[in-house]
Amino acid sequence: MAMMVDPPNGIGSQGKHYYTMWQTLFEIDTKYVPIKPIGRGAYGIVCSSINRETNEKVAIKKIHNVFDNRVDALRTLRELKLLRHLRHENVIALKVIMMPIHRRSFKDVYLVYELMDTDLHQIIKSPQGLSNDHCQYFLFQVILGSLFAILNVLFHIYVVQQVDYVYCNAL
Repeated sequence: MAMMVDPPNGIGSQGKHYYTMWQTLFEIDTKYVPIKPIGRGAYGIVCSSINRETNEKVAIKKIHNVFDNRVDALRTLRELKLLRHLRHENVIALKVIMMPIHRRSFKDVYLVYELMDTDLHQIIKSPQGLSNDHCQYFLFQVILGSLFAILNVLFHIYVVQQVDYVYCNAL
């Protein structure tokens, strides 16, 4: 469960409020109200929230100390760049990247995604058996999402090469 707490050192930022979930402090925009933590992984903690302005349920992912490890920072940047441009039913939608109040001192990144009912990891770990039809359906959805992402990247590479070619020939 998300619990509202006082800001660290008693000094809060305007437009932000503070919650703890799984012994982790979340500093999120006031338009979001956290409900509960829903997942934890190698790159962060995810909680479900409600956007007060739209009444939409969303997932907020906190990536802690994103700049401590160069490889993790590059992975996060790659995720942001890809998801910012991909819009497809088989690819999770990145809705918002929460901006820090102080750009020079921020260390955590907060990403707002559409809230999904479950994820593939939970389905695989579930004690409920999966039929061949389930496996085919999941595999088909993964292939569709991957194909969409690959085609978008290839299209982007092709367009950039064409623009570079035209620019070089114009010189």
